[in-house]
Amino acid sequence: MQVVLNYLKQNQARAVAELCELLRFPSVSAQPQHKPDLRACAQWLVKHCRQIGLEAKLCPTAGHPIVLAKTPRSKGQRRRPHYMVYGHYDVQPPEPLDLWHTPPFEPRIEGRSVYARGSTDNKGQFFAHLKAVEAYLQTGTPLPCDLTFVLEGEEEVGSKSLSHFLKTHRRELACDAVVISDTGMPGLKYPALTYALRGIIAFEITLHGPERDLHSGVFGGAVENPAMALARLLAGVRDDRGRITIPGFYDGVAPLSRFERAQAARYPLKEAQLKKLLGAPELFGERGFTATEQRSARPTFEINGLTSGYQGEGSKTIVPAWARAKITCRLVPDQSPEQVRRAVLAHLKKICPPTVRLEIEAGHGAEAYQVSPTGPLAQASLRALKKAFGAEPILMREGGSIPIVNQFKKILGADSLLLGLGLPDDNAHSPNEKFHLDCFAGGQRMSAYLWQELNPGLD
Repeated sequence: MQVVLNYLKQNQARAVAELCELLRFPSVSAQPQHKPDLRACAQWLVKHCRQIGLEAKLCPTAGHPIVLAKTPRSKGQRRRPHYMVYGHYDVQPPEPLDLWHTPPFEPRIEGRSVYARGSTDNKGQFFAHLKAVEAYLQTGTPLPCDLTFVLEGEEEVGSKSLSHFLKTHRRELACDAVVISDTGMPGLKYPALTYALRGIIAFEITLHGPERDLHSGVFGGAVENPAMALARLLAGVRDDRGRITIPGFYDGVAPLSRFERAQAARYPLKEAQLKKLLGAPELFGERGFTATEQRSARPTFEINGLTSGYQGEGSKTIVPAWARAKITCRLVPDQSPEQVRRAVLAHLKKICPPTVRLEIEAGHGAEAYQVSPTGPLAQASLRALKKAFGAEPILMREGGSIPIVNQFKKILGADSLLLGLGLPDDNAHSPNEKFHLDCFAGGQRMSAYLWQELNPGLD
């Protein structure tokens, strides 16, 4: 094992340089003009995987290609433990570009961080696993298991092709667990295993008023203003205690156990620090829960965007013809996305005034995910984290959603180990995204240790 760790240390500068190569691809899946860039990025990954000793190929899909790479298998070898490493090479759009200190696809190293779009979400994180496997293969150190990398190009737009890919390759991809580094850790001294993710439902509502924009001086006061009606409608779904007032919204919500609340209390980012990090005047959330619990273990109703009327420079005195809001609800274990969606939409229809017409467009949805924090998979992960980072790891819930983990469970029957390497200030999805190089190096060590911890006594 020491030879693997030595290899990683000796080749760290090259690993960072290669990561920078990967980060230069503007692989933005949400923007059609970047389709050639996504294919070029995938081809680069296939070539790199082959160079480090993996068997790799490009798998076409109806959308962007999937990179499939495997550690070499010996013919006639009895079945060994098999694990999948999942990652995504597509990235969020970089806009607004004027807020970036340097161009988003020209990696910049400052201090101990590399700045570029996709550095933490998710190229740097999955690349750490590739480097760990490279260290095994290039030093001739036997791996105690078989590994398959599945790297997709559509995570940021809903992983539309991956579900079909999993179904058609079910036998080939059957595994004991899926390892994913696409979440976070509170700090370098607090490596973490994320044992639960929130689910999500998304939808868009539009209130229609008059058939066209009207002169507010001539008609204002005699007709409902859709923007005002929408503001009143949305304001009514939450009370002053931060609790959602929609009947049935909390049905099925699993209460936090004493163990889980104790783990949440270990999270090092306290409320004063969180307020400073976010630049918020004050924090606000559901009463009776800490900020850590509010943002990771409680369901929410969030307005993601509001649009109505004139948005240009200066004023335009109108009553707008319509008003629109984009909404997402984050869900927790034991909530049914479809049941919550029905409850939300039924309530909105009930409280919508007759002076406007309500139109609802449904979006994507996914269940929450949870794995046993005390099971053998979790315990092996915690041991690997402790060895890699030299600190006692914590168990945590993550407030975001990774819908594909539920597909891994449903299609492959495999639990996911969420071993995130991102820091709270890494600016994922924001300008000036970064990835700490100590997290990159620690992630490589963690991955190297993980395969041994998951399979003690095997070679």
